[in-house]
Amino acid sequence: MKENIDMKRIPQHIAIIMDGNGRWANERGKERSFGHQAGVESVRRITSECVRLGVKFLTLYTFSTENWNRPADEISALMGLVLSSLEDEIFMKNNVQFRVIGDMDRLPKNVQQKLWETMEHTAQNDAMVMIVALSYSSRWEITNAVREIVWDSCGKMVNQGYDVDELMKSITEDTVSEHLNTYFMPDPDLLIRTGGELRISNYLLWQIAYSELYFCDTYWPDFNEEELHKAILSYQSRQRRFGKTEAQVEKEEVKK
Repeated sequence: MKENIDMKRIPQHIAIIMDGNGRWANERGKERSFGHQAGVESVRRITSECVRLGVKFLTLYTFSTENWNRPADEISALMGLVLSSLEDEIFMKNNVQFRVIGDMDRLPKNVQQKLWETMEHTAQNDAMVMIVALSYSSRWEITNAVREIVWDSCGKMVNQGYDVDELMKSITEDTVSEHLNTYFMPDPDLLIRTGGELRISNYLLWQIAYSELYFCDTYWPDFNEEELHKAILSYQSRQRRFGKTEAQVEKEEVKK
């Protein structure tokens, strides 16, 4: 299947909702934590394959703000898994830079420390950036961005003499994007959700305004290179118009 992929049209940013770990484990008579452990192996496979294909950004929805409502033992197991997975040398082996988005202040101190250490250790890697959304939700992120914009606006009014009309005009879509956790990366070209559910689950709501969406029934532990290729081929079969007509897009493609 990979021989059918157009290597000139690889999505530069792929975001994934890694769903189905718990159900995968339950169907095998195992604890949910067993599914999360198996899911780490999929992360390793998909990270390596994305680097090979030339993907520049890979964002993985690992633990949502809402996931704090899960049983304490499962949360503890997940935090332990985060720590153990960061020991993996996949970042250095594949020249991958590691970043985190989300409310890190809610994480255990030892997890926070390990995350910062991994980010510092991989900061110079430049083949791909792998972003983990941890203690993240899009509504939290947007709310936080609004607070920062209001704070900045108050400072401009006090220190630079801006009036309300000037401030209103100065706040643009770019202003919002610059205050989001994802300020350092482009919006996703392709959003993949595994596990058969057909929803976004509070993930990158602002950023996926024009992303191509791909849903599959495969549970995340079974999501392998071939499944990734299927998603990319689906992406490549579509025409991305960004509000333009089909004729306009075709005309622009001819000019290229």
